[in-house]
Amino acid sequence: PARMGLPALGLLLAAGLLNTQASPSERSFQLDYDHNCFRKDGAPFRYISGSIHYARVPRPAWRDRLLKMYMSGLSAVQVYVPWNYHETLPGVYDFTGNRDVEAFLDLTAELGLLVILRPGPYICAEWEMGGLPAWLLWKPDIILRTSNPAYLAAVDSWLHVLLPKIKPRLYHQGGNIISVQVENEYGSYYACDFGYLRHLLGSFRALLGSEVLLFTTDSTQAEELRCGTLQGLYATVDFGPGSNVTEAFGAQRRVEPKGPLVNSEYYTGWLDYWGEAHASTSTAWVAQGLEDMLQLGASINMQVVRYMFHGGTNFAYWSGADYKGQYKPVTTSYDYDAPLSEAGDPTEKLFAIRTVISKFQPLPAGPMPPATPKYAYGWVALQKVSAHPEGHTAPAWHYSTAQHPSLSLQYADLLDVLDVLCPSGPIQSQFPLTFEALKQVHGFVVYHTELPWDVPDPATLGAPPHSICDRGYVMLQKEYQGTLERDGQTTLQVTGKAGDTLDILMENMGRISFGANTSDFKGLLGNLSLNSRPLSNWLIYPLAIDTAVQQGWPHAALPKSSSGGQVGAAFYTGTFETPGIAWDTFVKLPGWSKGLVWINGFNLGRYWSCRGPQQTLFVPGSVLHAGHPNNITVLELERAPPTPLLLFLDRPLYNRTLGCSTMATE
Repeated sequence: PARMGLPALGLLLAAGLLNTQASPSERSFQLDYDHNCFRKDGAPFRYISGSIHYARVPRPAWRDRLLKMYMSGLSAVQVYVPWNYHETLPGVYDFTGNRDVEAFLDLTAELGLLVILRPGPYICAEWEMGGLPAWLLWKPDIILRTSNPAYLAAVDSWLHVLLPKIKPRLYHQGGNIISVQVENEYGSYYACDFGYLRHLLGSFRALLGSEVLLFTTDSTQAEELRCGTLQGLYATVDFGPGSNVTEAFGAQRRVEPKGPLVNSEYYTGWLDYWGEAHASTSTAWVAQGLEDMLQLGASINMQVVRYMFHGGTNFAYWSGADYKGQYKPVTTSYDYDAPLSEAGDPTEKLFAIRTVISKFQPLPAGPMPPATPKYAYGWVALQKVSAHPEGHTAPAWHYSTAQHPSLSLQYADLLDVLDVLCPSGPIQSQFPLTFEALKQVHGFVVYHTELPWDVPDPATLGAPPHSICDRGYVMLQKEYQGTLERDGQTTLQVTGKAGDTLDILMENMGRISFGANTSDFKGLLGNLSLNSRPLSNWLIYPLAIDTAVQQGWPHAALPKSSSGGQVGAAFYTGTFETPGIAWDTFVKLPGWSKGLVWINGFNLGRYWSCRGPQQTLFVPGSVLHAGHPNNITVLELERAPPTPLLLFLDRPLYNRTLGCSTMATE
């Protein structure tokens, strides 16, 4: 089945050669229904394109990645705009730093690349909630991706901010954006709401004008093409190399009898899910499939668009999830086995593709830029130490000052620092509230109560079906008991006394990005019970961990207390120095269970060492300091190794899936 937003090499073919640059008054990019091709400045036009997601690439690396795409023979890039990356709260917009989409688009133009823009409002892309902001779910009756008034009001407000930034960059206005996709594989969504598509068409036309080429993308299934297409939007299809090309384009012809044949997503790779094997595709297979498509296209004016050229990384909390009979969260790495690796390095696959492209059109003159330098900074020892008075840190501890960075460690149990992580204090509620009710978008929430009666014999702590979203780390008297998991273990056996504290740290692992259930509420969606008797009187702490870490905690001020022990949710922090360089690296957490890592306040994303397949987190050199200490903060959620160590490598480890069971304290 087709998938929304899977990034891809795009090729658009039509007979003819590229035209010379035209003045803005002559510039045009249009459909030619008589000759079934695109026309750029009046001449038949073909291009080859690849996908890159600026939100998954550190801004200092944008130029490097785009230049490598250009030097591979691509003439266009496809770019998603994730709404939730920019409108972080209702009416609160962020287009600074890594979110400066205008700077990214200007860089593509500077490097001579055309752009196919996919601004959503829904994009999928295995991104948190498919790019839709989670705050939409604060409106209790909202129906996403429909003509529901509350949803349309939010969409219109966003488009009125975004599209005026896009309009001056359209090709006919003198820019480099040749086409704009409306929505994303809408035919696969259950709603089939033509009023919604008509509304989007009206909004895009009103804000971008009548000349820009607007298109849709859907699978080749008849029902999906029926629900995902609309007169006034050029209909394209997507399919993979195993498909019958003639049949697939026959499906497009049933909705677009004339015009260029377009495959908007040519699937030649796949993403990774936690707990499954690393996806990879044969270089020879990809190259041969590409050559077959290009040869076919040269003779029948077929247009083929894209596979992921550079995947990048789901930093922080931005990875999405699928639902295929069960909840399947996506890994932090979005390497995708793409031609440019997660760290932006040319692969064997890239050179094979470049060779194929060279058979059909000239390559740019000059060499391919090399891989960025990597450095294996080596082992870093994290020692568990007690808090030191008056803010003094423990002395740094060295394996070997000649070979290894040093790290001094401070440690704090998460439950001991709730005053720092939730400075506004807890919310009182008779029953648990969801992340959405608490207006918590990402990360973690602690649900705290007390045992209302003595439990001398093991009793079942349990949750109703589908109410653990997505993982709950259970602590009784601040002792880790085990983990409750969505579509997994939802009960634990506990004992205790009346008045004993019960805390559940709930983790959002990423909202579903594809399918009917993108209304993916997080937290405790139902009440916990003890031997089927409901628990009540909750204190709920929405945690602002990233805010604290970015403000220098816990390096600026040591925790007030440390309970000791390395089981349960706790922070491990310290500093290390590099040998005078700030090169890209990969950090491995051998023996750690699951959690997150920050370096110098930058959230590298989630690790899940015991489940895999990903075993390393990409550390961009741009987040490191060459001349002074680098702060590391690790939040381990279940169990740290007896000797907490980090290992910095010069290459990633993606393909190791280990067994990891819920570990209870002895």
